[in-house]
Amino acid sequence: MIKEADQYFLRQPEPTQSCLLALRNYLLQYKNYSITEVWQYGMPFYKCNGKRLCYLWTDKKNGQPYLGIVDGKLIEHPLLIADKRARMKVMYIDPSKDLPIKTVDTILAMILSRDKE
Repeated sequence: MIKEADQYFLRQPEPTQSCLLALRNYLLQYKNYSITEVWQYGMPFYKCNGKRLCYLWTDKKNGQPYLGIVDGKLIEHPLLIADKRARMKVMYIDPSKDLPIKTVDTILAMILSRDKE
């Protein structure tokens, strides 16, 4: 039986599917952290030590993939956008370009260092 998260990714059109799968793989193998994937709120969430870090999703209006940051309101980065969200911020990803790995690293480091405090 295919997991719900796998089904979600496989339903996405290209190049969005490849972009999201690459981000998923990157998150699950991020440095020496034990990041796990769970299906929560109808979407793939990523947790570290039981705490929600982020999620992967696509914008309903334009289909653009994004990395959603849990408690993003606590992090300041020029590529994180709150829009009308009260708690979360998102970083839109252009699926036709290379993944912005350095930016993702910077944001993940900010999240994980905040969680150590």
